[in-house]
Amino acid sequence: MKTYYLNTNTHTNIKSTTEKTKTQAPAHDEIKLGIDWHADHLRVSRMIDGTPPQPAQRFQAAAFLEFAKKQLTLARKVYSCYEAGPGGYVLHRQLTQLGVTNYVVHPVKLDPQNKRVATDKTDSRQLTLNLDRFVHGSDKALCSVYVPTPEEEQRRSLPRQREQLRKQRHRMASIGRSLLLTQGWREKTTWWKDRCWGTLSVQLPDWLRQQMEVWRRLLQAVDQELGQVTQKVEATAPQVRPKGLGALSFAALLAELCRWDRFKKARRLGGYTGLCGGVSSSGPHHLDLNITKAGNARVRRLLVELAWRMAIYQPNYRPVKKYAPILFVLRTHARRKKQLIVALARQTIVDLWRWQIGQATPEQLGWVMTQ
Repeated sequence: MKTYYLNTNTHTNIKSTTEKTKTQAPAHDEIKLGIDWHADHLRVSRMIDGTPPQPAQRFQAAAFLEFAKKQLTLARKVYSCYEAGPGGYVLHRQLTQLGVTNYVVHPVKLDPQNKRVATDKTDSRQLTLNLDRFVHGSDKALCSVYVPTPEEEQRRSLPRQREQLRKQRHRMASIGRSLLLTQGWREKTTWWKDRCWGTLSVQLPDWLRQQMEVWRRLLQAVDQELGQVTQKVEATAPQVRPKGLGALSFAALLAELCRWDRFKKARRLGGYTGLCGGVSSSGPHHLDLNITKAGNARVRRLLVELAWRMAIYQPNYRPVKKYAPILFVLRTHARRKKQLIVALARQTIVDLWRWQIGQATPEQLGWVMTQ
């Protein structure tokens, strides 16, 4: 007679595996982290599922990453957000690499009830509440900004460095000009250049000439660096471009926009430039306001400069044909000219976008191209 034995070890292993899986399952569905970023620390408020935000905690950068990593074991999905600012996108990339869904958002006033009480703790708490609304479908609760890739960020930093050098050169030239003015010498900010300094230096007292030579040496060094950076920026511009759009302007514009195809609609591109008119409408009252200036200020400045050059070098361009009879008339008021230039700048960036993504050709737009 055969005897059969039940293998109890198998059932024990299955049971222990099931219990182990249950213990490893996340205890929560969602965790939201509102981060108030500072150079030396972070203030973080946590919200678990639908519970109220917890009191804000203070972390150092490395300790917070460990804290965020732990949250991934406590919930199926972890969200976080912090305001765009001097911290850049390093924290965003670190959180994304861990598996956290992070948003870099546009800075706003984090005191909706206007209590005039704003601290790091209240800011992180309000960011957490806004993030909770945003995650659950309220797309107006937060305004996330585009996060460039490391390559795009590096390419964008070059024109910005050039602009900083240009401002630094102008600042030091103005300091020297002010010093000359205190002694009765009325000179322009080009006093430090060879054609002016050769005549000016022999007329100055020794003590004044010695001080001016210090500023002149600094100006020459900055000017040399500025020239080298300018050449690097211009080298990134394409050879074929509309006449009037120089290599420097086109390269700076491309660097600020990062990618043309990230704008799905022309309206989004127009809003990004801040060249769209505002509106105040309530009931029967409707008032058109000035442009919003809500986008990238560098892009807006480049486009206004470009619009004037397009008006001169692109006479067959349709908006130029429309606005030129008014724009180049002497009796036209300066305010009206500004309005037309803004309209031309707004249409120009839209047509540049259409050209770059293949929706239109230069011939269709009436552009004369450089070779």
